[in-house]
Amino acid sequence: MNIAANDGVWSGSWVAERLGVELVGDDGLTALLGLALRRNPKRAHLLVSNVLGKHVPQSPAVVYGHGFALGRRVRDLLGGKEARRAVVLGYAETATGLGHCVADGIGLAPCLHSTRRPVAGVAPAGGFEEAHSHATSHLLLPEDPALLATDGPLVLVDDEFSTGNTVLNTIRDLHARYPRKRYVVVALVDMRSPVDAGRLTAFAEEIDARVDLVAAASGTVLLPEGVLEKGQELVARYEESAATGDRPDAAPSGRAGIVPAPVPGVAPQADFQRNPPGARGTARPAPTAPHPTDNRSTPHITRIDLHWPPGLPDGGRHGFTPAHRIRLESALPTMAARLAEALPPDTRRVLTLGFEELMYAPLRVARELEALVTAEVRYSTTTRSPVLAVDDPGYAIRSRLVFPAHDNPADGPGDRYAYNVAGAGFDAVVLFVDSAGDTPELHAPDGLLARLGAHAPHVLLAVVPSYVPALPEESPAMLPEPLRGPAFSSYPPEDVGWLLQDLSDVTLEAPTEEREEAIQSGGAHYAESLPVEYQPSEQYQALFHAALETSAARIAQAVGVVTETVLAERSPRPVLVSLARAGTPVGVLMRRWAQFRYGLDLPHYAVSIVRGRGIDANALRWLAAHHDPRDVVFVDGWTGKGAITRELADAIEEFEKRTGVSGFDPEIAVLADPGSCVRTYGTREDFLIPSACLNSTVSGLISRTVLRSDLVGPDDFHGAKFYRELAGADVSVAFLDAVSARFGEVVDAVDGAVKELAVADRTPTWEGWAAVERISQEYGIHDVNLVKPGVGETTRVLLRRVPWKILARAGAGADLDHVRLLAEQRGVPVEEVGELPYTCVGLIHPKYTRGATGADGKAVNL
Repeated sequence: MNIAANDGVWSGSWVAERLGVELVGDDGLTALLGLALRRNPKRAHLLVSNVLGKHVPQSPAVVYGHGFALGRRVRDLLGGKEARRAVVLGYAETATGLGHCVADGIGLAPCLHSTRRPVAGVAPAGGFEEAHSHATSHLLLPEDPALLATDGPLVLVDDEFSTGNTVLNTIRDLHARYPRKRYVVVALVDMRSPVDAGRLTAFAEEIDARVDLVAAASGTVLLPEGVLEKGQELVARYEESAATGDRPDAAPSGRAGIVPAPVPGVAPQADFQRNPPGARGTARPAPTAPHPTDNRSTPHITRIDLHWPPGLPDGGRHGFTPAHRIRLESALPTMAARLAEALPPDTRRVLTLGFEELMYAPLRVARELEALVTAEVRYSTTTRSPVLAVDDPGYAIRSRLVFPAHDNPADGPGDRYAYNVAGAGFDAVVLFVDSAGDTPELHAPDGLLARLGAHAPHVLLAVVPSYVPALPEESPAMLPEPLRGPAFSSYPPEDVGWLLQDLSDVTLEAPTEEREEAIQSGGAHYAESLPVEYQPSEQYQALFHAALETSAARIAQAVGVVTETVLAERSPRPVLVSLARAGTPVGVLMRRWAQFRYGLDLPHYAVSIVRGRGIDANALRWLAAHHDPRDVVFVDGWTGKGAITRELADAIEEFEKRTGVSGFDPEIAVLADPGSCVRTYGTREDFLIPSACLNSTVSGLISRTVLRSDLVGPDDFHGAKFYRELAGADVSVAFLDAVSARFGEVVDAVDGAVKELAVADRTPTWEGWAAVERISQEYGIHDVNLVKPGVGETTRVLLRRVPWKILARAGAGADLDHVRLLAEQRGVPVEEVGELPYTCVGLIHPKYTRGATGADGKAVNL
């Protein structure tokens, strides 16, 4: 029999009959809610959710499913772009788990919940009052206050939306500190009156912000005159009867007001055990007799080590990011398996019981356990809220356990409660507490463990480490959100987020020869300045457009092949991270292919990597905080001799050692791999990729990246410039559109090539590196860093460095028209070579010192 519909009775009918309270609204309203009474000076009745997992034990899949579904609705409401910028705030204590579930449904939203537990060393970032609650003050204690300082949508989650006062108080407080343009209020039920709805609308207009509301069901509570006083009198009478054993009234079980109906979508649950003396409808202390299946005089209590991941927050009290959720999900199978092994083999019904604000972690473990065992699994949590218990199928709170607080609360000692546990027929109870609640009071003779042991033969205790943030000076700085167009770059904002800082106002350019001399003399690193942006002549621009027209389909096919390979072998929903800036157009095209072929909206970011100094570690830190590192796929345009491939592998290894964050795969996915340096590529042919012909004007008007100590601090992203003044010559989007337009015609060719690659031996041979070493010896350079193989690298030599000569494969044809033109303009000889694994190779001139640019970007003696 279902708790919410015991004996076919709605679990609010007892209150409805005695107080004349009515629920009117959506058809599913009574499936979601029952009614109870409590001693409260402002509101005697209590709406009791059947799907929240707080007062009513419920299937964890049902509890999680309702919250997740609300999150999906929020994501649909906001759209993908705004959903990625959202932050979720859940209300303590009832909606802490619900807030997490909504964040999961949104997808990439970090979650924070209010708390009534002050934490030493963590300064409140806000607070508000909950007028109708028994414990009103809420604290906001994010580990980093910048979590709330974004201008993205704030999603506020509560179990019910009754008057709107709590939401108004919250928004008023936070809007004064962190103003934003959009809020979304989420609740399982919206029970506002028309007057209350109008107040929220007026408030939104007052602060010039949009406030939306998402709820699973809506309706109104109709309260007759004098209901508060009548409810208080009824509570007092039943509480007195619990002490004396007298029967307060002889009214039949509630059938008044609303036609009882089964609750759809709520799993069945056994009816409560009857515990005479005392008649149905009589409030009584929680049953104290042992469970009928227990043959021992004392319960068996077992402590279970969950193997909780080190450093993982126990919930959203200080913030819970998507990366935290990924770590939790990875550990759930192991934790659930340990619980399953600890349960007695004859267990039929098991309750997983959370602890006040600790709702989400127990829920996720319970959901995993439910899928793992044959026993019926239910989930609920303890609470601070005192509610009258009446053992009647028409009443939502059938029994209660009372026990002393066991987490040294800031407001002093007091009673705590667990509802609908006593007499519910559980063979085992798994109690989850955080380590702050694992105190002598918990284990005392009148403590919660003893109370549970009186009603279940087996009690398991799982302690989750209480997460305590590091002191502010020990915490890494909160990193900013990615830069996006049109404020930074000419790409549409959804195409790429730049994990860079904008240095557009800093003069960084120097003449090419001056830079070369400084680099080769060891006086400067190449990433400390920028070359003067090459301004292409009309003749050169014509070559670019001709090359694009000729090669667009070929590029489209390579884009399709590398994207399909990534989706099949790396991740079904990869996070594309291009190496700025040559990799950025390729990352955008891969993202477009995924949209074209599968409707996927893949996240794409651009990060800086500097030869000799590695990848931007702060960018990796940001990625790890917002995505699963295992889904990150690094993207570049092409490989030359493989120097960046090796640089990335070394940098990832160093990052993991220093931070403990693992999961990043250092293998790069490239459009072209003529050097045979990687396994994931679109082609291994060395052909002209038109985006290599130009600099910023084909890369969103973004410069190459800059790393200089006076401009980039230890907690900053690397820098770059946005050349807005070159907008007239910009062909960035035109290049993308030209290639994307050919996607449809190359699908069959892509599918055929992907099938061939799937069975091919793609082990890197590094033959490009061997060829570069040979060329270095043959031409008397004796430094591979002066040899730049491939069309793309040769073009870079001609545009940015001081070239010595160009080696061109005999018969290379139109692929080298732009190279020949640039070489002619700069007076650089082009030498045709019969045996060359690349279409061309550019040689940097060791002109300015007897040294040349080494692996660290500085001078290396010849």
